[in-house]
Amino acid sequence: MKKIVVVFGLASGLVISAWMLASVALCTDGSMDMDMSMVLGYTCMILAFSFIFVAVKKYRDGVNGGFISFGKAFSIGLYITLIASTFYVAAWLVDYYFFFPDFAEQYAAKILSKAQSGGATAEEMAKKTAEMAEFNKLYKNPVFVVLMTYVEVLPVGLFVSLLAAAILRRKRKEVVVENR
Repeated sequence: MKKIVVVFGLASGLVISAWMLASVALCTDGSMDMDMSMVLGYTCMILAFSFIFVAVKKYRDGVNGGFISFGKAFSIGLYITLIASTFYVAAWLVDYYFFFPDFAEQYAAKILSKAQSGGATAEEMAKKTAEMAEFNKLYKNPVFVVLMTYVEVLPVGLFVSLLAAAILRRKRKEVVVENR
């Protein structure tokens, strides 16, 4: 199981990290806006986590004789999710600290601009401005950056792991022998 988890976790992690690096490059040079990057980013996460289906099926059919429990399938998906998510977080840390250090400010400006163009009242704008100031303050803490980045990616991987485990589980058929 370890080899399958490591191989597919690394593959998933490389796909998700490559997209992270490319999307930040496209956002910082103005080729793509943050909203489009976010949509494509979550799409890429789902594609990267599709390796979980392949890994669980490979383990089930190639190693475990065609059978796998929900728990075992989920644990394979969970480990792959943890590996890929760690790659994602590492890629974001490199991007953020070396190439996109003003991310929090740009993000806050985008949120405030959306609120204003959406017709927010002065009171709502003041509240949103305070929220964004707090976000900027928190985003200066590396632990917060890491935790927020895991919160972005882990739920997607967990969802795909649950889905793969539910779809690919296969129980052994027990043969019942009657005593006569």
